[in-house]
Amino acid sequence: MAPPQRSPLRSPEPISQAASRPTRRSLLAGVAALGALGAAGCSRVATASSTEGGDLLDRLRAAGVVRLGIAGEIPFGFIDTNGELTGEAPELAKVIFKRLGVDRVQPVPTEFGSLIPGLNSQQFDVVAAGMYVNPERCEQVIFSDPDYQMLDSFIVRKGNPKGLRSYKDVVEKKAKFATGTGYAEIQYAVEAGYKESDILIVPDQVAGLNAVEAGRVDVFAGTALTVREVVKKSAKAEATEPFKPIVDGKPHVDGGAFAFRPTETKLRDAFNVELHKLKKSGELFRILKPFGFTEAEMTDLTAKELCGG
Repeated sequence: MAPPQRSPLRSPEPISQAASRPTRRSLLAGVAALGALGAAGCSRVATASSTEGGDLLDRLRAAGVVRLGIAGEIPFGFIDTNGELTGEAPELAKVIFKRLGVDRVQPVPTEFGSLIPGLNSQQFDVVAAGMYVNPERCEQVIFSDPDYQMLDSFIVRKGNPKGLRSYKDVVEKKAKFATGTGYAEIQYAVEAGYKESDILIVPDQVAGLNAVEAGRVDVFAGTALTVREVVKKSAKAEATEPFKPIVDGKPHVDGGAFAFRPTETKLRDAFNVELHKLKKSGELFRILKPFGFTEAEMTDLTAKELCGG
């Protein structure tokens, strides 16, 4: 997560109305119980084939519909106020699956922590939630190449009185630090030397903005996209310039992608072919731009790189 913090510029609902958005950026894959999925009333998809590379794409073409696991997070994947599925990942999925011969997409909303377990237990076909690619997740699912990259940014008081522009600054200046539930930014701060027990954990970037405006913390950390969106109407707070967190001693860039079951390499590979066509033509940016993404968030990162080789 992520962001997740991502309200889109033309989103039909404000960023504060999205539920369960921040955990997209969690560094953990999540092991939440699948009961929530059953409660949502969705049936299981057909059992995966033992065919080498999988035959899910053929089955999706025959059915004419693909089920997308989403986490209700603006702007990555959510149901708008009109009950319609939208977000950067679902809108991209609509285009790519159409090209692959699958005309319809069907949302299966769940908690972020249930996305990978739900995918691997056949609750839906693909995770379309802007999920960050990291080595832990790569042990459980296979990813398309990222459709976007993301840097971090801070919410600070107007004028940034403490001069906070990195996690190192937060530590050295003993700033009161907050971030969201399950955010990768927790680990980034800890790696910089911030004591985890001193971090204020809030539900999302809206709560983070409120904490900064009220003076309860000096800084809230989130994704560059969500931070710049949430401060737009604030008279008391602003966003810092995006920056790369330091991971294992090196500047790090996160990338979000679609996740597939490990057996379905044919589907993942076919998806990647269409994704790269969209990148080359510039259509990918046109799809993502209405959700707040900029040229700076376009990327040539690969899943292999983010999975650790």
